[in-house]
Formats: sequence, C-alpha cells, structure tokens
Amino acid sequence: MLRYALRRVPSALAVLAIASVVVFSVLHLAPGDPAVLAAGPDASAKTVSAVRHQLGLDAPLPQQYLTWLGGVLTGDLGDSYVRGVPVATLIGNGLGNTLELTLGAVVLAVLLGGLAGLVLGVAKGRLVRGATAAATALAFAIPPYVSGVLLVMVFAITHRILPAGGHVSVFADPEIGAQYLIMPALALALPAAAVLARFLSTSIRRVFGEDYIRIGTAKGLRRRRIVLCHALPNALPPVLTVLGIQIGQMLGGAIVVEAIFAWPGVGQLIIDSLKSSDYFVVQNLLLVTVTVFVVLQTVTDLLHAAVDPRLRME
Repeated sequence: MLRYALRRVPSALAVLAIASVVVFSVLHLAPGDPAVLAAGPDASAKTVSAVRHQLGLDAPLPQQYLTWLGGVLTGDLGDSYVRGVPVATLIGNGLGNTLELTLGAVVLAVLLGGLAGLVLGVAKGRLVRGATAAATALAFAIPPYVSGVLLVMVFAITHRILPAGGHVSVFADPEIGAQYLIMPALALALPAAAVLARFLSTSIRRVFGEDYIRIGTAKGLRRRRIVLCHALPNALPPVLTVLGIQIGQMLGGAIVVEAIFAWPGVGQLIIDSLKSSDYFVVQNLLLVTVTVFVVLQTVTDLLHAAVDPRLRME
C-alpha cells in the first residue's frame, strides 16, 4: 500500500506545478494594474511606481513566479492590497466555512445515496423501486441553485422553520449551526446523492450476478447477511471513485449555493475578490482550490486501492 501511495505522489505534484504556472500566467494576462488599484485612483505616477516596487510587480515574470511560489510553500501569501489583511487569513476563514458546508453535503449525499442505492439494488417491490428511481431522477435533474431557492421558499419563507441564510459554525454551536447548515448542504448534496445511488445500485446488481453470491444463497445465508457482508463491500470500490469526483463537484457547486444562502465561504470570497480586482487573493485562492481537488482525488485513489487489492497488484 505504501509503494502504491508513493507512486501517486509524483503525478499529484506534477499537476500542482502545472496548475501553479497556469494560474499565475492567466491572472497576469487579466486587464488592470494591481499597483494602480492598490495605490488608489488619485495616486501619482511616482506613488504607483513605488507601490509596484513594493509589491514586486516590477521584477521579471519568472522572478515574480518563483517569489510567489516560495511564499506559497512557506505559508507567506502576502497581504490583500484591497482589504489590507493577510491573504492566508482570508483564505483560511473562507476555506474552513466551505469545507464545513461540503462536509455536511457529503454526509447527506452518502446517507441518502447509500440508502437509495441499496433500495434500487436489492429491493423486490416494484412500487418501492419505482418511487426511489423517480426520486433519484428528480434529485439529479434539479440543479442546486433551483433546489436551494425552493428550500428557502418552503422552509424559510412559507413555514419559517429554518433561517433563510447566514452562517453559524456547527462546531461552535451544534444546535444553531445545524439549522443554518441543513438547507445549503441538502441543496448541494441532492445531485451527488442521485449519482451515488445509481452507481451503487448498478454495482450491487453486478455483484449479485457473481458465483459466490449464488453459492451463499444456495447455502441458505440470510439475504441481509449476503447484502451487508458480501455484496456491499465488493460493490463499494467503484462507488468510492465516483464519490471522490462528486466531492470535487460539490466544492465547485458550493460557489452558487454560498451565494444563495449568504454563506461566507470560498465562493463568496472569489466573487468579492474578482469584483474588487484583488488578484493576489484570487491567485492564491485558485491554487489552494486546485490543491484541495488534487488531494481529494489522491485520497480517493488510495481508498479505492485499500478496498480493492487488484489495483495495488497492478
């Protein structure tokens, strides 16, 4: 397992290196001069030149890239020239809130998708399977920005059960934080839950066609034991890969959900930084986001290899 993990590290580092070059290059091609924005609209040319030197923008691009990359590796991301606070603080606060939202969505997606997948894969009643299939199709078809608005209309405006937006950390106050978390997490989780249900049900039906399942049935094993102890563990490896992809998509979809529910996460920070042309924040934030995606994909591959020895043997 350790050898397999070590083989995965170089490719992950190569992706991050390429991503850092792309992020740095694209933002330097964007219109606008950060030095002018930092100095203010009424600053003189001398002041703008001094600010440009202070920010290191008068150095050659390769030197700027290496300086920025060195700061990233040492945790020194500099200061936001619009807000005047450390970029690391802004990203840390926003990323923590986004990860909290995504974690809640992942838990709901796994619970709902796992239950629906088991029903679709092993239930015998046509009515139950039909209703579950219709529910998963509906959850997959409705995008998060539509389901988010519907949830607000039903549970925050019509019945006033939950708050329409805002944020209280579930780790600071679990009871109040859960009320703020449930709707955005559910809106983010529904499409992922539908995808997980489809893959899990397909994988379970494939496993039920294997000889060892027929032998267990012929020996008189209880159906519950066959499903939970034999079919489900062997159906999970491909589902874990899909789960890793869905977590990445939920991180991307969190931008829209955060805007609907006024959730102060990475998505809201990106939008605010783009509006104010705070390119230093955007540059570091994009690299951090890519890093999270790469780490998630690597962890998913390792989990897949942990439950499927064939990958390690290959």
